[in-house]
Amino acid sequence: MNRILFLIAMLGLGATAWADQTKGDVTDRLQKAGDVLHQVMATPDKGIPEEVMDHAKCIAVVPHLVKGGFVFGAEGGRGVATCRTAHGWSAPAFFDVEGGSWGLQIGVEGIDLVMIIQNDHGMQELLSSKFQIGGDASAAAGPIGRHASADTDWKLNAEILTYSRAKGIFAGLTLNGAAVHQDEDAMHAFYGPNVTVRQALMGEVPPPPGSMSFLGAVRSAREQAKAAESK
Repeated sequence: MNRILFLIAMLGLGATAWADQTKGDVTDRLQKAGDVLHQVMATPDKGIPEEVMDHAKCIAVVPHLVKGGFVFGAEGGRGVATCRTAHGWSAPAFFDVEGGSWGLQIGVEGIDLVMIIQNDHGMQELLSSKFQIGGDASAAAGPIGRHASADTDWKLNAEILTYSRAKGIFAGLTLNGAAVHQDEDAMHAFYGPNVTVRQALMGEVPPPPGSMSFLGAVRSAREQAKAAESK
């Protein structure tokens, strides 16, 4: 019976991934993503280190990624990303995460996912229509704490650093095999028909008013990390 209920839940997740989105839905996603980043960075000794934030090319957040399975895992969620430009952080772009395997698991669990894209290659993958974490772009669990400068492996070994928060606990996350692809439905709902993910992330369009909660959280993330250092 539990297996049947789980399969129904997964089918529901798949149906949700293809459902039409309104501008209100997408704006709510931006608000929730900003809340996640604020809450993560406000935790002394447990947030993303200041050096990692300084090094980031792009920041992506998936509020409430659903993962679950019995022998074969599944994950699915909708996220939002922004990248550095010559004029600051770009207008947001929207993406979906799905697929991959988490090994043997019981039930379904919701987590918040944060991805830090570290270099130009990782950024180019984010600009593409679809890429695989751990395949097209290397990934590793990100360091946490006040500082990460003592160990430079986080700079050298991965194009994407991944983090998760579940039940109030924030930690580095190993997330390989998941596919990230552009959420064209959300882009259309938020910007209309003529703005692409590349245009948004390359700074070719101004950030709409509905994106300010998320972009404000991104801009203040380093200041939050620095404040945590002084405590």
